[in-house]
This record gives sequence, C-alpha cells and structure tokens, in this order.
Amino acid sequence: MYARVVAKFYAAVATKRCSIACLGASRRAIHQSPSNRNDRDSERNTTHFGFQTVYEDEKEVKVAEVFHNVANKYDLMNDAMSFGIHRLWKDTFVRQLNLQSGLNIVDVGGGTGKVNQRVKNSMDKNTQENIPNCAISVIDINQSMLDVGKTRGKELGYQGDIKWIKGDAENLPVKDSSADLVTAAFAIRNVTNIRKAISEAYRILTPGGRFSVLEFSHVTNPYLKSLYDTYSFEMIPVMGEIIAEDWKSYQYLVESIRQFPTQSEFADMFKQAGFRFVRFQNLTFGTVAIHSGFKI
Repeated sequence: MYARVVAKFYAAVATKRCSIACLGASRRAIHQSPSNRNDRDSERNTTHFGFQTVYEDEKEVKVAEVFHNVANKYDLMNDAMSFGIHRLWKDTFVRQLNLQSGLNIVDVGGGTGKVNQRVKNSMDKNTQENIPNCAISVIDINQSMLDVGKTRGKELGYQGDIKWIKGDAENLPVKDSSADLVTAAFAIRNVTNIRKAISEAYRILTPGGRFSVLEFSHVTNPYLKSLYDTYSFEMIPVMGEIIAEDWKSYQYLVESIRQFPTQSEFADMFKQAGFRFVRFQNLTFGTVAIHSGFKI
C-alpha cells in the first residue's frame, strides 16, 4: 500500500513538472479571449476560471463540474491541504456570528454542511439553556455537494433540522428581507458575478441583518506569500491527484484564490452594495479572511 502511494506521488510530481512549464501561459490566458471567437461570441461577456478566460455562461458549468468531481473527498482534502487548520477557521467564523435565538439563517454555498453543522451545534447548546432554536437553509448550486451534506446531516441527527435547497448565489430562491443572517464559507470565490452575489445577500436580509463571509484571501507578508505560493502550486494539485484523483480541480482551486479580490477590494464591494459597518479580520496571516457587513 505504501509503495503504491509513493509511486503515485512521484508520478503526480512528474506530471506537475510539465504543468509548471505551461503555468506562465496559463496565467496569461486570463487576459486572452476564448479560442475560436466569432462575431456573435463578441457580444458575450467573459470572466476568469482560475487563470483561464471563459464566457460567463460557461463558468457555472465548469465550477459545477469541479465540485461534482470532488464532493465525496472535499472535506478530506480540506484537512490535508490545510493540515486541519480549516476546522479552526470555521470554528472562529461561527463564534464571531454571535448567534442569538430565533434567527432565520441562510447559508449560501453551504455544500457539505461543515459550517452550518457547527451553527446547529451552537444552536443545540443554546436550546439546552432554554433559548429558542433557529432555522437554517443551506443553498448550493451543486446537487452533489448538497447530497453529501444531507447524508452527513442525517448521520449526525440533523434530519429535518436543516433545509437543503439547490439554488444560485446570484439568484437566491429567498424572499426579500426575510433572512436575519446570511453566511458564505469558501463559496463566493466560485460565483461568476461576485457583486451580484453580494447584492443578493443584501436583498434577502432584514434591516439590521448581517452578511458574513469566510473566504480564502491574500497573504500580505512577502516572505510568507512566497512560501504559500510555492506550497499552493507545487503541492496542492499533487495532493488532489493522490487523495481525490483529480488534479485539475485543485489546480483551479489555487488559481481561483489568486483571482479573488484583496481584503480591501472585497470590503469595498460590500460597501458599494449598501452594507454598513463593514469590516474584515485576517486569519493565519491573511490565508483566509472573515468579511462582514450589516444592512441598515
């Protein structure tokens, strides 16, 4: 077994060397138009998918394919890539939500349910102290991720306690001014139009409601950034190949992080959507950040 893992690792590394040779061209692709573009295509808007430039109506399909491929190994890969630190990030994220009784919570891109299960655990603790429970709706565009979340929720005894809804972050199936809290953990980075997703969160929040986002961000220290970039591009796709048998999805992961707005730029998007008291908190030197704002 050990020999097979080692052999697979070195085979993946050999493939990676070829990938690195093409990485410069891959990074430049973000500034190029998709191939075989014609006059009709010129009317279609483009966006980025990692370091590639794609049409906006193609990105949703490509992202869906990524998460369909990794759904069953998603949480295992999170443990491997972050050495388990992602659990601490999520714990910190849930603690800073300052959960109160009777909230209507919408978790956007909730996927396999690791964040909303933490929310549910916190709610259960409050319930034991005779504080009323809250309502949680998990909305994700990828059915494979929702299926994994529902299965694990049942195993943990959450059947019926959490609603699992297939829906788009840019067009949430939620009424105006109906949610007290909207959360998104490692999800906003993957939407086609980030500004529209932020505006949708604003739309569905009640006055006084809060939007809180946990997302990969940008390491500011230049020395740590160099180490982080080397680890990301050299090791994470290799782990993806070994653990999830999927190189491309994890190559997309590290590329998509680099395309995401900086902490200040993302905070400005909150403000432009109408949010007030916008702030962000860096975790692990800016590897991830928590952004939040209120609808006033």
